[in-house]
Amino acid sequence: QVQLVESGGGLVQAGDSLRLSCAASGRTFSNYRMGWFRQAPGKEREFVAALSRSGLLAYYADSVKGRFTISRDNARNTVYLHMRSLQPEDTAVYYCAATTSTVSKDQSEYAYWGQGTQVTVSS
Repeated sequence: QVQLVESGGGLVQAGDSLRLSCAASGRTFSNYRMGWFRQAPGKEREFVAALSRSGLLAYYADSVKGRFTISRDNARNTVYLHMRSLQPEDTAVYYCAATTSTVSKDQSEYAYWGQGTQVTVSS
């Protein structure tokens, strides 16, 4: 198993940038494809970004494409979500997740989840 702990959330203003981190422990981090998901108040959890084991293949939700970047440092067992030009609609709890399956936008493919970190964007 792998344990995931997110950090880096907070309260920012519209247009600001923020970097989320997700530290992994347990099994070999480089064996896992990683994803970021988010859940806004009153909404279903949704896909944000996903990344291959090597970090060379990434997928993004249309709503964040061009503003968010997912990356990983396998030596530090950490995956990042770099967010810029944040908007109030980006307000949500952000979760990282890990899968040994293929890189996927489908949260049912992910077996391991962190506890989430809150991102609030004020207008």
